[in-house]
Amino acid sequence: MKRYEAHERTAWTDHPWELIETGPLMPLQHMALDQVLLDDVAAGRRAPTLRFWEWSAPAVVIGTFQSVRNEVDMQAADQHGIEVVRRISGGGAMFIEPGNSITYSVYAPKSLIAGMTFSEGYAAMDAFVLSALADLGIRAWYEPLNDIATDAGKIAGAAQAHRRDAVLHHVTMAYDIDADKLMQVLRIGREKMSDKGTQSAGKRVDPMRRQTGLAREVIIDSMIDTFRRRHGLGTGALTPADWALASQLVEEKFATDAWRFKVP
Repeated sequence: MKRYEAHERTAWTDHPWELIETGPLMPLQHMALDQVLLDDVAAGRRAPTLRFWEWSAPAVVIGTFQSVRNEVDMQAADQHGIEVVRRISGGGAMFIEPGNSITYSVYAPKSLIAGMTFSEGYAAMDAFVLSALADLGIRAWYEPLNDIATDAGKIAGAAQAHRRDAVLHHVTMAYDIDADKLMQVLRIGREKMSDKGTQSAGKRVDPMRRQTGLAREVIIDSMIDTFRRRHGLGTGALTPADWALASQLVEEKFATDAWRFKVP
């Protein structure tokens, strides 16, 4: 059973936490900011950080090890004006439109999950979310390795990336997914529906809006409040240097075909 490195484990409350809110950004900016913030936390230039994402354009976001050809119908993506981008974390492909998902990243010291199995570590990073959902009347649990599920189906998937002594834990949660469009642009979605004899992706990925009837902002606020209550949470901000580096990374890395198609 795979485990994280067995250094001395720390508690969440041993660290100062900051919340960063940026407003809506283009998909490539989000990809670059994940690298900037992970590197900052790894280098000790920034406190451990929680960031909720807002999207200003639709995208398919694939994991760092995934094949574009295997995951995405590029013709369908182009027809719908959906940009395909690659993130630095692993995990599966995500279909994003503004307002249809709840996406967040936790940039943390790896000591939080030291010595845990990978399955335990993923669940530990999202314990605050399960608690927040419980407060909203939703019984949710982790399905190893990296899915969050409810009685109605899967609602979220997680992925990670590591830099020295820091970990990026990234989650996208379905809020109001257009299942038909997802099926058009994600090949893996078609395969999984076919394998299960299911005609609608909505039967497998069940959006939070249908389950809760709550506004997306209410769910996000509950998650932030729960994190603050459990771990403490101050207010952080991106510096001009952070934005400049993110722009440089977009131009030199994330917007290039060499990165996007590094696994064809």
